[in-house]
Amino acid sequence: MTSLTSAKLCFLPHCLVIMLYVSSPNWVAFPSATSTSDTEAKALLKWKASLFQNQALNNLTWYDPPTHNINATNSSSNNPKPRTSPCTWTGVSCNSAGSVRKIDLSTCGIQGTLHEFSFLSFPNLEYLDLQINDLFDTIPPQISNLSKLYNLDLSNNQFSGRIPPEISLLRNLTYLYLYGNKLSGLIPKEIGNLKSLVYLDLSINQLNDSIPTSFANLSNLETLSLRENQLSGLIPKEIGSLKSLVYLDLCINHLNDSIPTSFANLRNLDYLSLGENQLSGSIPQELENLQNLTKLELSINQFSGYLPQNICQGGKLTWFAAGENYLTGPIPKSLKNCTSLVRVRLEHNQFTGNISGEFGVYPNLDFIDVSHNNWYGEISQNWQKCPKLTALRLAGNNLTGSIPLEIGNATQIHELDLSLNNLVGLIPKEFGRLSLLVKLMLNGNKLSGRIPLEFGSLNDLEYLDLSTNKLNESIPNILVDLFRLHYLNLSNNKLAQAIPFKLGKLVQLNDLNLSHNLLEGKIPSEMGSMQSLGTLDLSHNNLSGSIPSSFEEMHGLSYVDISYNHLEGPLPNIRAFLEALPERLKGNKGLCGKVGVLLPPCNAHGSKKDQKLIFSLLAVFVLVFAFFTIIFVIVQRKKKHQDTKQNHMHGEISFSVLNFDGKSMYEEIIRATEDFDSIYCIGKGGHGSVYRVNLSSGDIVAVKKFHLLWDGEAEFQKEFLNEVRALCEIRHRNIVKLYGFCSHKRHSFLVYEYLERGSLAIMLSKDEEATELGWSKRVNIVKGLAHALSYMHHDCLPPIVHRDISSKNILLDSEYEACVSDFGTAKFLNPYSTNWTATAGTYGYMAPKLAYTMEVNEKSDVYSFGVVTLEIIMGSHPGDVFSSLSSGASSSSSSASPAPEMPISEVLDQRISPPTKQEAGEVVSLVKIAFASLNPSSQCRPTMKKVSLLLSSTQRLHLSKPLHMTTCGELLALDGFTA
Repeated sequence: MTSLTSAKLCFLPHCLVIMLYVSSPNWVAFPSATSTSDTEAKALLKWKASLFQNQALNNLTWYDPPTHNINATNSSSNNPKPRTSPCTWTGVSCNSAGSVRKIDLSTCGIQGTLHEFSFLSFPNLEYLDLQINDLFDTIPPQISNLSKLYNLDLSNNQFSGRIPPEISLLRNLTYLYLYGNKLSGLIPKEIGNLKSLVYLDLSINQLNDSIPTSFANLSNLETLSLRENQLSGLIPKEIGSLKSLVYLDLCINHLNDSIPTSFANLRNLDYLSLGENQLSGSIPQELENLQNLTKLELSINQFSGYLPQNICQGGKLTWFAAGENYLTGPIPKSLKNCTSLVRVRLEHNQFTGNISGEFGVYPNLDFIDVSHNNWYGEISQNWQKCPKLTALRLAGNNLTGSIPLEIGNATQIHELDLSLNNLVGLIPKEFGRLSLLVKLMLNGNKLSGRIPLEFGSLNDLEYLDLSTNKLNESIPNILVDLFRLHYLNLSNNKLAQAIPFKLGKLVQLNDLNLSHNLLEGKIPSEMGSMQSLGTLDLSHNNLSGSIPSSFEEMHGLSYVDISYNHLEGPLPNIRAFLEALPERLKGNKGLCGKVGVLLPPCNAHGSKKDQKLIFSLLAVFVLVFAFFTIIFVIVQRKKKHQDTKQNHMHGEISFSVLNFDGKSMYEEIIRATEDFDSIYCIGKGGHGSVYRVNLSSGDIVAVKKFHLLWDGEAEFQKEFLNEVRALCEIRHRNIVKLYGFCSHKRHSFLVYEYLERGSLAIMLSKDEEATELGWSKRVNIVKGLAHALSYMHHDCLPPIVHRDISSKNILLDSEYEACVSDFGTAKFLNPYSTNWTATAGTYGYMAPKLAYTMEVNEKSDVYSFGVVTLEIIMGSHPGDVFSSLSSGASSSSSSASPAPEMPISEVLDQRISPPTKQEAGEVVSLVKIAFASLNPSSQCRPTMKKVSLLLSSTQRLHLSKPLHMTTCGELLALDGFTA
């Protein structure tokens, strides 16, 4: 075994993830210990002593405070006994005889080994959970002595080495989770002797060789996941005998040959994933027998032949992926009529047929990719009849005809890819109705005419490729309104006239290609403000003049091609130009600079004629400046007293907007709200009031008008500018969009997108509106909040902490999509030092230590996220509910722990129907995540990135009995998520 190099412990007495609940109703903390508990206490202290000593370790209550000596004697007895039984220690619980039954130290970041852990000393141990720590070394063979163990969860750690064959001696084992480690070698065939196994997950390791045929003995197995290993050879046909199997995941390995026809016997199978292997042959027709199948993943293999004709015979298939194979033929009729489909991937195959009749109408379809096949025919109008469709990919086929105008009715589409076909005609102006469009690719067709002006309404567009068509006229100015664009390719068309100077407003753009057109005139100097630009291609046009000196500020530029124009003068003094290959500069007769031998050197000092001209111009400038200075002083003195009153009334308007004319917008907001009359107010907060404003264009916006606080304008300015800075620097679908802001002596306000359903707090407080929030919507709200916080904490530089996450600051749109709002107290973190700040936030949502430490980090948002998650599940703030339940919890549990005997179903919001079986797994998963987020120790809370990834995955808790029969204690004692 490897030696101990370092360790980290964050054990705390009230760690919410470390629960002391035991199913026996008689569990207590014993005042004295038997000889067995004495041995167990010594073994635990010996293991603790082998770990790295730090402050977190000192918080571990595994010692007697007065003596720190496990062998301290009782003054009234001659028998040595521990002064404190291990049954009272953090994360340890005992059976009725006082022997350790359960050790639960999950999620606390252990870094060390199990080398000094004496498995022999715990004969009655049934439950061992050390997940989400940092242990390493192999799993010791001595673990086989725990014959009563029924749940072994060592997932998400750093274990390496082989799985010992002695694990087969754990005959009572029902759960075996070893995923997410560094285990290598063979899978022991002895695992086949664990006939009580229900869940087996060895995924995300480095296991190799073949899958043991002995798995056929696991007749009770419901979940088998071996994904992301290095397994090879055949898939054993014996797996087909596991008739209880519901979930089978073998993807991302090196398995070969064909799918066993014995899989037809897996009648209960719900999930089958075999993607990213080396499987070949045809897909067995016998898979048609799997009528309970909802998800089938076969992508990235070498399958050939036709799809099974009745692949959707059960009518339950929601996810079907067979992309990147060698499949041929038409789409089976059963798949065409499979209305349950949500996600379909058939890209990069050799399917044939007329695409206009191959696919039906799918009411639940969210994503479909049938690109790079051999489809022909015209685009069907059926796609507009799929109301939930967000992504449609038809690229790389032989499609003809024009783009149907009706596609503008598919208003939920975020991504549309019709590239690399033979489409003709105009780009429909109806595209302007696709307001949620993020990515649009029409390149590689034969489209003609102009770029529609209606594109200006696609405010969320980030990726636009119209290259290699026959588009003409000029580049429309409306493209500058697409401020989210980061990729714009208009190359290989017939676009003429000048490059719009307003293009420089696209400050998010990092890839711009205008090459192979008929553009003329000078390169606008305003393009120098495109600080994010990394790639610029202006080659093969008729551009003239010099390259603007403002380009020297474009330090992010790494690739530039200006060849075959009529440019002249020096190159900008930045690497992209000075290190450009000669072929990216040639074809311009007047350029000069130090680029190999291609360009002549520039005269650094200029000619005498140039110097005389400069001095003449400078003299004229000085005289003109002096003249106007005198005139200005005289006029200002005359106007000083006349304008005092007017300036006092109106002040100076400073309005910055992203999509509107500033001055007219300010005037229209004042007029539309009748100077902010209270009848237009839809909400009030600590920093301001929010108004609903109907603009003359028909658009509706929300306007947050800031209050002037008693302590002066400085505090107001801080909150106002803080929110402006935060919202101007972040872009995320789950963060409210800022349209503009106004700084004015009378009114200072922010202009946001208007979200129809208002705040989550208001919806939950009203019974009628709360009933509209079913469990799937509530789960999606939590996901949206998690994704937003993960983006702020991990994808922004510097990271941003919101500091006031609460249900009142979560807004919902018409589709119940969550958006985080109110960034007045947001904090930009310095990643290289500790961040201190005054206390901020809403009572009941703030992390407990924040009030007195004043240290702010992203874990304070994680705590607030946990509170909001429980509030969404329960329908009200969890503090009120848990305060009435905490009387049944142990003294060493958190006060936020519900009574162990209370059914989970009674904690859930009673105003809506109980969750279905599928929803129940998601709901209890959220409860577990919420408890981890509410850990009193900030170090023990998960990061929002981990939470976001977990919510995006298919991992769910599996309950052994129905939700109404599962108690809070059983749920809180249950750890680990299975895929």
